[in-house]
Amino acid sequence: MRRSPSPLARLAAVAAGITLAAAALVAVSAPAQAASLTQVTGFGSNPGNLAMYAYRPDGLPANSPAVVLLHGCSQNASTYFTNSGWRKYADQWQFALIVAQQPSANNSSSCFNWFETGDTARGQGEALSIKQMVDYARSNYGLDAGRIFVSGLSAGGAMSAVMLATYPDVFAAGSVVAGLPYRCATSSTSAFSCMNPGVDKTPAAWGDLVRNAYPGYAGRRPRVAIWHGTSDFTVRPMNAVESRDQWTNVLGVSQTPTSTTTLPAGTSLEVYGNDAVRLYRIAGMGHGTPVDPGAGADQCGTAGAYFLDTICSAYRDAVFFGLGSAAPSPTPTTSPTPAPTCVTASNYAHVVAGRAYQSGGYAYALGSNQNMGLYNTFTSTTLRQTGPSYWVIGC
Repeated sequence: MRRSPSPLARLAAVAAGITLAAAALVAVSAPAQAASLTQVTGFGSNPGNLAMYAYRPDGLPANSPAVVLLHGCSQNASTYFTNSGWRKYADQWQFALIVAQQPSANNSSSCFNWFETGDTARGQGEALSIKQMVDYARSNYGLDAGRIFVSGLSAGGAMSAVMLATYPDVFAAGSVVAGLPYRCATSSTSAFSCMNPGVDKTPAAWGDLVRNAYPGYAGRRPRVAIWHGTSDFTVRPMNAVESRDQWTNVLGVSQTPTSTTTLPAGTSLEVYGNDAVRLYRIAGMGHGTPVDPGAGADQCGTAGAYFLDTICSAYRDAVFFGLGSAAPSPTPTTSPTPAPTCVTASNYAHVVAGRAYQSGGYAYALGSNQNMGLYNTFTSTTLRQTGPSYWVIGC
């Protein structure tokens, strides 16, 4: 004969039912966090043979902005997405990420080919592939065409400059991290001399290279942020100065900063024009993307190879792009930049006075590391001081 369950058993069954019902309610009401970096195929003719990855935060609204990310050599899309810190702010401030990837079949070190003319011209090669990624994302994700940005490291930073030069009608702003000026090199051989020691051109000559990338263009030009470590021996800091000269010339503002601000981790920020160009110099930092692991509002990223624990560049760039608000923080020390100091002397005298240093029989300007020529008492150079312990050639 079947026995009825005891009162204790009936009570346990009721409690179990309540628990299951509550769990089901939580499962229904809590939003699923399913967003992940996903490869996208068929995004265009892809003449540069690049791979496209996309990240869309859960609940991304229509007409959202997007940031294109370009990794450095020996990296890939996943590495840069995971460690650079951009995902945190994409989730927090609701914008998409488009991450391009260079296969080793194109470049043995997986570097974007920023030095190949066929990949750095409008309507061609890798530059067109990246533009097609943007077009695909705009059409399929409902993005705001007026709020598309680009950022990259090293070869990716140089490629970021390529995109800003060749497609000023696509990008509202961008950042060049440990990168180089547009069209500094036009072959793999010249790329090495651009990287180290660097190439010195006048601001107008650099600017012409950008203007010639899209002849006849008269529309708005993107704003630019430049990041560089002062101890970067892979892409020498001189490239930051030359990039500054290039983009200030293109945007029609002076090469003298309107203000200089001291930020954490030995970082100085120079602002040019009405925040048209920013130049961040990180004291003692080598070659890599600046990150600052932690839970603070202005902290991000994971430290590792080519991700250097200093300051969160993704946060500063996102704010510069207008994607979010700056976190409340103590007011940094800001001061107007004084009129530049110019000194003409022999290279020997410059070194003795601390305006330059010598290496291998040559003199180099302190800070910018520009090659002044032979270290002797016969060769004279005019140096201009643009910041504390920072000198450039010319006045």
